[in-house]
Amino acid sequence: MDEIVCVAVNDPFVMEEWARSQECNDVFLLPDGNGMFTRQMGMLVDKSDLNFGQRSWRYSMLVRDGVVEKMFIEPDEPGDPFEVSDADTLLHYVNKDAKLPDQVALLTRQGCTFCAEAKRALDDAGITFAEVDLPHTTRTRALGAIAGARTVPQLFVNGTLIGGGEALQDWVRGQAPR
Repeated sequence: MDEIVCVAVNDPFVMEEWARSQECNDVFLLPDGNGMFTRQMGMLVDKSDLNFGQRSWRYSMLVRDGVVEKMFIEPDEPGDPFEVSDADTLLHYVNKDAKLPDQVALLTRQGCTFCAEAKRALDDAGITFAEVDLPHTTRTRALGAIAGARTVPQLFVNGTLIGGGEALQDWVRGQAPR
């Protein structure tokens, strides 16, 4: 089984909080608190000018059976470049046809039966989504400003408004079997 590992010159407590804030549940975080691994990789740099101290230069790599197959190392430029070490670059290297998962969000309100049906339809289709439960104190203004709508549920996919209940059902039916 393939595993994604993130090594950082940080302590385990910082890494744990970072994982929580970034919602990276499927990533194994490996703290390199004193930078020993990073130094042996030749990637330890002094970022004292940014008040960071000793840190890892940004890179990503594909390792198969303990052998480094490919590394994407940020260019040696001042500052903190982030151009080629991102997950998308590595994913494209592994599979040039790979498609990133859709980012799906559903605006809802508590007690809404239409919202419950919408969530059930997404769940039944195996579609991961973020539910945004709008409080009654701001719901009408928020729906108008965000979706140009007055009712929930409202479905967004990759930043695009799909619409309410019927549009959601049409979108779900149009997805490939999960």
